[in-house]
Formats: sequence, structure tokens, C-alpha cells
Amino acid sequence: MNKSILQNGDLLFMSDESDLSKAIIETTEKYSHVGIYFDGMLYHASRKRGVAKQKLEEYLAEEKHEVFIYRYPEIDAEIIKERAERYLGCQYNHSFYPDNGKFYCSQYIAEILPIFDIVPMKFGDGEKELSDYWKKYYEELGVPVPVGQPGTNPGQLAKSEKLHYIGKLDY
Repeated sequence: MNKSILQNGDLLFMSDESDLSKAIIETTEKYSHVGIYFDGMLYHASRKRGVAKQKLEEYLAEEKHEVFIYRYPEIDAEIIKERAERYLGCQYNHSFYPDNGKFYCSQYIAEILPIFDIVPMKFGDGEKELSDYWKKYYEELGVPVPVGQPGTNPGQLAKSEKLHYIGKLDY
């Protein structure tokens, strides 16, 4: 699908080839990143920028992503954009712990568009409750793995019955 079909408030779910992306998908399923689209800009929480808005084209040019469009038909895009703007400049939540004033991608989306369930976080790989990737990730952060803490993830948000799948973005 062409970018011309994008509407304000569309959620863009993504995956890429990074090790982090693969670990997130292995633990949760399907997607490793989510942002929301307004007026040619992607609002999202990223490891590099924290909570930021950037031109969608710029984001897509940084690395190869697969991008899938979902739409919440009942969105009041103006109100949600105002909420999205409120958090610009916040730090990225590398630990994924809740309630620390920082945001990871799906946490940011759930904060500005409060229609999603909060679920216990998982960090397994299908075989182990804690994958080797996440064990190393949290050792390097120096904090315990937040298994079971309340949270969200992109795959879980995409499964919401409130969202309608529109299609894959071609660019």
C-alpha cells in the first residue's frame, strides 16, 4: 500500500533485522516497534531519540523495516496528537519497567491512546522463561529482568480487536 492511504492516527507496526527486534519478536510475536502517524510524521519512542517525532521518510530511510498499518476507527486524532506532543523529549525506557517517567514504544502508544490492555511482561524464547539475549541485556543494564511486571508490547497491541488491519506499507 502506498503512503498516500495513511491517515492521522494510524498505528505503524514494524520489524527489522536487528538483534533486539528479533528478541522482541521471539518473546512476544510479529512486531518489534510501533509508532503513530500524524501529518507526515512518525511519533514514537526509540532507543536513539527517546520520545520523538520525525519525518516518516527519514525514519524509513534509516534502516530497512517492514511496516504494517493498523487503524483505530474511533480515534479522535486531534486529541491523540495533543497527547503525543505532550511526551516529546521524554527518555527511552531501556529497562521496560513501568512508572519511571520513561517510555518504550508500545508503552508510549498505550499512554497516549489508552485503549489497550496491560499484560505481564515475558522475556522467554519459547524454550526458556528467560532467553539468553534478555539475560545478557539485563546484565549489561545492571537491573533485574522485569518478568511479570505490567507492560505492553507491539505484537500484543496489534492483536487488539479495536484495531483494523489496513495492509503492508510499500515504500
